[in-house]
Amino acid sequence: MKITFLGTGTSQGIPVIGLTNPICLSTDFKDKRLRSSILIKKKNTNILIDCGPDFRYQMLRSKNNNIDAILLTHEHNDHISGLDDIYPINKKKIYIYGLPRTLEILKKRFFYFFSEEKKFNVQLINIETYITFSISNIEIMPLLIMHGKLPILGYRINNIAYITDANFIPNETINKLKGLEILILNSLRKKPKHKSHFILSESLKLIEILKPKKTYLTHISHLLGFHAIVEQELPNNIYLAYDCLILNL
Repeated sequence: MKITFLGTGTSQGIPVIGLTNPICLSTDFKDKRLRSSILIKKKNTNILIDCGPDFRYQMLRSKNNNIDAILLTHEHNDHISGLDDIYPINKKKIYIYGLPRTLEILKKRFFYFFSEEKKFNVQLINIETYITFSISNIEIMPLLIMHGKLPILGYRINNIAYITDANFIPNETINKLKGLEILILNSLRKKPKHKSHFILSESLKLIEILKPKKTYLTHISHLLGFHAIVEQELPNNIYLAYDCLILNL
């Protein structure tokens, strides 16, 4: 299995338009972050998690041109607004999975996907329960997490879990996150506390509870600091993800 970090930034990305702080001006490519998304490849199956406004460039940059399925965590703009750009690679049906609430919003926002012309060959699949399902023999376990007051999804695939935009994880989900080889987890900044995202200290507390073998932090803002400096400050086996990072598992 191969995981490509297509983007590791927040809804604004880094650099942020109009900001001239040192992180936004950094020349280190690891400090330049597109909106968060990963691509999971196993044999001939490509599964995308979230499809934000940078999707087109992310696919071109990573030299990927095939998507079989898209797992959506939730309906915020930085997680769905790239869906229009699936059109050039949509010769075969693409399956889009999400909460019923999220998919209803897609039907309204991308109504032309479902017009009589049917230019987009997609099928929406509701994740109504948190029961494991399969895509091409790849087991996907949906995870209930909280983004402020909004219930959203994380995903566990084998011994890998992807959680972004979380600020609280219920006990029922904690129990599903034991025994992980790799945890990919959001970590917005060092301070102050945020109402709907983990900050670094909160991410580290959760990692201590879950005890995955390795953790990669994502959904990072410029307020976390320089990649090179922050990574040196992290405990063993905890790393900052960066755009174009590839994990071969």
